[in-house]
Amino acid sequence: MREHDPLVTQRIEKMEDLRRNGINPFANDFKVTHSTHDILREFQDKGNEELDKIKERFSLAGRIISVRDFGKSVFLHIRDRKGKIQIYIRKDLIGEDNFKVFKKFDIGDFIGIVGRPFQTRTQELTIMVESVKLLTKSLRPLPEKWHGLVDVETRYRQRYLDLIVNPEIREIFYRRTRIIQLIREFLNERDFLEVETPMMQSIPGGATARPFKTYHNTLDMDLYLRIAPELYLKRLMVGGLERVYEINRNFRNEGISTRHNPEFTMLEFYQSYATYQDLMDLTEEMLANIAENLFDNLRFEYQDVELDFTPPWRRITLKEAIMEYGEVGEDVLGDKEKLIEYGQKTGLQLDRDMSLGHLLGHVFEEVAEPNLIQPTFVTNYPTDVSPLSRRNEENPEEVDRFELFISGREIANAFSELNDPIDQKKRFLAEIGREGETVEVSGLLDNDYIKALEYGMPPAAGEGIGIDRLVMLFANVASIREVILFPQLKTRE
Repeated sequence: MREHDPLVTQRIEKMEDLRRNGINPFANDFKVTHSTHDILREFQDKGNEELDKIKERFSLAGRIISVRDFGKSVFLHIRDRKGKIQIYIRKDLIGEDNFKVFKKFDIGDFIGIVGRPFQTRTQELTIMVESVKLLTKSLRPLPEKWHGLVDVETRYRQRYLDLIVNPEIREIFYRRTRIIQLIREFLNERDFLEVETPMMQSIPGGATARPFKTYHNTLDMDLYLRIAPELYLKRLMVGGLERVYEINRNFRNEGISTRHNPEFTMLEFYQSYATYQDLMDLTEEMLANIAENLFDNLRFEYQDVELDFTPPWRRITLKEAIMEYGEVGEDVLGDKEKLIEYGQKTGLQLDRDMSLGHLLGHVFEEVAEPNLIQPTFVTNYPTDVSPLSRRNEENPEEVDRFELFISGREIANAFSELNDPIDQKKRFLAEIGREGETVEVSGLLDNDYIKALEYGMPPAAGEGIGIDRLVMLFANVASIREVILFPQLKTRE
């Protein structure tokens, strides 16, 4: 591992010197009894008079993140999973030989210490070290916090360094875990069953997206990484599991941006004997519950804008949203030629072969979606852009569906489920560009799902929520890469 970097070479020499002196630079025999948080919580407010009476000795371990050397004594800060604490090491207390070994330690090394708490003259709670042990020798110097790791791409490529020198990044992922815990608790309390469905599927289904393709050698068949778990979760409702959910990894072979990662996390849940309107109520309650738990408030700031999660949230149809934000009359939305002309004026490149429903979807995304800042349910989507949704009883050209938008981006998609197998097969065939109920499309038409519906699926509603985008909101970050530990990046040349 010899390198031209003199700092790396110096640390390797220190490591070898430690070995020669019988010190294992990668020891694994130190027992930790307390975290930094444990010590700070218990003793932060106590003065030295109280602290001097403590007979117990405490064992902590962590990474050295700062050093102030005064010759015969040294102040350090170590950081563990819970935070950081100052420690004080004196030559006369740990012994000359041990102090000589300690002097070979560097910022970045992991150490274990045993000692007692006291307060310095500046009132900082500190551990007076009585013994210290090297646990891991760091062979590369850490980047300096304010000057070393500021390049965004480097932060994502070397997330381990990002987590070391930018502890606020750790908090994002602690918060992410907390959000997922709150979702689980909320659904479990309402008798939903958490399940797991296949991530490798013979037919990509449940959403419209380009899949990743792979090959199974033993089975001698192509498989796809799932783009959604939807069709498998609905098979479970056919089987009698009336309320199910999965927090799942999905894969879509599409673009990468501040809002998109090819591998992402979704919550999908399905409830029998419910409609999309029931799920609007449930979604309000669930997300408001998360906000209340995180902030003790239903109002919080996202990117310099205050969001208000107080129910009830606004509900508006897709056409109403276009008319309001696009300043266009309803007559234009029902006329394909007028809509194309209007869309082109807004800068859209629209294909004349598109259906009216697809045109409406593109226009909505352009003129309305960016303006939906406060939580807003958009309903009444066109049937031809919703192949798995139940048709509206009063207007079969629309479906019983909503999408939830917050801060100008889609957070959730839900609908009353289509459980008519004949209608479902027709829509599948239309979606893949074929016509006729008897046409068999190998590898594209999920005949087993149609067969499952023929056995009968109860009336139901289902929803998908993008976990990554949800965490972006609650962590107040603008890029999806900030909430994914290892986002996908193009390989450096």
